[in-house]
Amino acid sequence: MSQPLPDSYLQYANRRYGMDHQRYDWSPVPTRPAVAWPGGARIALWVVPALEWFPLNMKGQPFKPPGAMQTAYPDLRHYTLRDYGNRVGIYRLMQTLSQRGLSASVAVNAAVAVRYPALLKACVGLGWEVIANGLDMDHLHHGGLAEAEEREWIARTLALLRLASGQPVTGWLSPAKSESFNTPDLLAEAGVEYVCDWVNDDLPYAMRTRAGALHAMPHPVDMDDYTILVQNHHTEDDFRDALIDQFDMLYRESSPESGRVMAISLHPWVIGQPYRIGALEEALDHMLQHAGVWSATGSQILSAWRAAQR
Repeated sequence: MSQPLPDSYLQYANRRYGMDHQRYDWSPVPTRPAVAWPGGARIALWVVPALEWFPLNMKGQPFKPPGAMQTAYPDLRHYTLRDYGNRVGIYRLMQTLSQRGLSASVAVNAAVAVRYPALLKACVGLGWEVIANGLDMDHLHHGGLAEAEEREWIARTLALLRLASGQPVTGWLSPAKSESFNTPDLLAEAGVEYVCDWVNDDLPYAMRTRAGALHAMPHPVDMDDYTILVQNHHTEDDFRDALIDQFDMLYRESSPESGRVMAISLHPWVIGQPYRIGALEEALDHMLQHAGVWSATGSQILSAWRAAQR
């Protein structure tokens, strides 16, 4: 026999116009100040490779992140494929971007800086910005993580990457984009200026934390080689076409007075394969045929966005 719902079922303390939290305001893009990129560019092209380390004996708690080990220990098949990205694929990607005069913001697990210092040195030598990508792909930030432990993870990650890169490292991408409710506060406290975990916009926006402002950057989960090629099992032609379609729409929506961000999330163990890199090259060549494409790092994009808010 069915029972009527109690009145308390419809009571929600945060029910109001806008968002159900205080991190940021409801802000439809047509109502915001237009953002003019440097040199009258229409598109800020932001390429973000990720250098990850997946432990062979990873616990996969509280969930397995994308790219995690899949079979019984020792899963050497998947472990060595991920390692291909740090040994081979990233250098192929470096060549692709350098030949086109493109910069990048590389998201790096702290474990990569420890295990492959020459790789991080090569990224810095190209002028790439280093973004923190957590300790490794088996240290996931989540709601069950104690605040003190998460604070220590963030501090250790930033200390290792700042020392190894010689950069301030003010950008953050959580492993698997997973956060706790405390993550934005702890990042801001640690001197991080922007975070790549929130995927609800085509432009940066300001977030509130107890330590001041933090900014969300438009780092996509769908304009992502892993999502398209591995998770969704699409072809390399599909990947190229998706990048081109994304760019073409953003280009139509933009103008020299009102720019957009074209962000591309890459994993060298995926796109760095010989048979796949050509799809990325074709997409980039299409974008670069257009006037007003500005190759930028995350920090450069955020700086230009901030200037437009004054």
